Amino acid sequence: MSRERKPLTEVSARTPDVRPMSKAAELAALLEKHRGERHAIVMQDYPDPDAISSAWAHKMIAARFGIDCDIIYEGRISHQENLALAQLTEVAMVRFNDGYDLSQYQGTVFVDNQGTTAALTDRFAALGVKALVVVDHHEHQDRVQPEFEDIRKIGATATIYTQYIREGLLQLEKKDAGHVKLATALMHGIRSETSGLVRAREEEMEAAAFLTPILDFTLLEDILSVKRSKQVMDVIRLALEDREIRESYSISGVGFLRIEDRDSIPQAADFLLTEENVHTAIVYGIIIKGDRELVVGSMRTNKVTLNPDEFLKEALGTTEAGRYYGGGRRGAGGFEIPIGFLASIKDDELVRMKWRLYDELIKKKLFDKIGAQPPNVRSDTPRPETGALPTQEG
Repeated sequence: MSRERKPLTEVSARTPDVRPMSKAAELAALLEKHRGERHAIVMQDYPDPDAISSAWAHKMIAARFGIDCDIIYEGRISHQENLALAQLTEVAMVRFNDGYDLSQYQGTVFVDNQGTTAALTDRFAALGVKALVVVDHHEHQDRVQPEFEDIRKIGATATIYTQYIREGLLQLEKKDAGHVKLATALMHGIRSETSGLVRAREEEMEAAAFLTPILDFTLLEDILSVKRSKQVMDVIRLALEDREIRESYSISGVGFLRIEDRDSIPQAADFLLTEENVHTAIVYGIIIKGDRELVVGSMRTNKVTLNPDEFLKEALGTTEAGRYYGGGRRGAGGFEIPIGFLASIKDDELVRMKWRLYDELIKKKLFDKIGAQPPNVRSDTPRPETGALPTQEG
C-alpha cells in the first residue's frame, strides 16, 4: 500500500511542538551544573519575611544538588515579626561583619532583591564572585547579570519558591519538622507581601492552598501575635504629628532614628494608610549607621493605578552612577538617599538645620511629583523628638 508523500516544504513549514523549559527546570539544570559548590544566598540589608523564607527554601532546594549555602545579610533584622520568624523557626542566617571571609563562595544567589538593596553586592563583585541566580518579584533593576533569572510581577518571591517546590524541586513532608517550619515561613512571607492575602492573586492563593496542609498554624499565630515595641509606637506618633496630606497622599518625616528602629518606618507608613481618604502614605527619616547617614523612606498605596516603582524613580531620580534612589512593586516601595559628607556634622544646631533641609527637600520632590501645593513652612525650632541625634547610635 503506497503512502502519499508530502512536499518537503510543507513538512518543514510546520512549527515543532516543543514546549519551553519551565523556570523550575531551568533552575534545576543550573544547580546541577554547579553541584558540589558553596554559594552565598544574599538578602537585602534589612530582610523581611519574604526574603527570609525564600532564602531558606533555596537553601533546602540547593542541598538536594550537593550545594552548601549560607544565608547572608549585612544590615539588621529589627521588625518584631521578622525577629519572631527568625527565632521561632530557627533558620540559620549569617550577619556579615568585616572579618567574614566572602571569598569562600563560588557563586551568589539573590532572593527577593536584585542587588540594589544589598551592600554585599559590591563586596562580592570586588572579589570576582559570580552572580548565579536572581529570583525576585520587584520591577527589573538590571543591577547584576546572573546565569539564571526569574523576575515576575507576582505577589511575593515566596510564591515563586512555592511553585518550584510544587514542581518537584523539593518534597515537603509533614513529618519533617524543618519542612513544617519552612512551609510556615513561606506562608508568612506570602501573607506579609499581600496584606494578609487581601491583595493576593491566583498564584498566591494556589501557593497558600498547597502550603496549608503542611504548615504549623500555632507557630504562624505566634509569629503574627508579636506586639509593636514602644519605639515603633513613638515613630508612628511622630508620623501622625508631622503628616502633610495633599490629594489623598499622606507624607511624613520622622527625624533621626537609630538603625535598630529602621523597620518602624514601613510600619508607620502602613499605619498612615489606614486613615480615611488616604490612598498613599510615604514616611521617611534619617537613619544613623555608624559614621554613615541615610534618608530612608517607605511607601504604601492601595491605589491600583499607582505604580510605586515608577513614582519613586521619577520623583527622586538617580545617583551620578545612574542608580535609582527608589523602587518598588505593586502596593509598596522604598528609597535610600546617602547624605554623604554632611553626615559628619555633630553640632546640635547644624544637625537640626540638616534635618529641616532634607525634610523640606524630600517633601518638595514628592509633592512636585503629585502636582500638589508645596508643604507649609514650619517653625525654625523643631520638635525635640526630631531634628536631633538619638542618644545611642546603631
